[in-house]
Amino acid sequence: MKIYQKEIVLRAYPKGFHLITEEILDALPTIKEFGAGICNLFLTHTSAALTINENADPSVRKDFSAFTEKLVPKEEPYYTHTLEGSDDMPAHIKSSLYGTSLTLPIKNGSLYLGIWQGIYLCEFRDFPSNRHIFATLMGI
Repeated sequence: MKIYQKEIVLRAYPKGFHLITEEILDALPTIKEFGAGICNLFLTHTSAALTINENADPSVRKDFSAFTEKLVPKEEPYYTHTLEGSDDMPAHIKSSLYGTSLTLPIKNGSLYLGIWQGIYLCEFRDFPSNRHIFATLMGI
């Protein structure tokens, strides 16, 4: 059993859902040394998220954005955590709904995803910054 860990720093993406699968794989060339195992990706932020979904049609990501904005709108009168801007509390809620961690299988030196699946960074802030993902690879 071997274990490899690395912090991946993503550039600041605009608000929305962004396909980052290739960026993750490019940052983890060591994954090729694993025949089988598990990759855990942990986003170390409370106003963004990770999820897996459609990797081919960009309209899916636009629809995710539209739905999420409708589900958790800004400037609701019941928000009390407002010091960091009107987008901050909704970003925290969205982060918890989508989640900050993914666990994916490794097969033959790569992530084992479905043919139409990709990893999304879900950016919920109006003025985002770089995002950090802590990756752990475990396997043989």
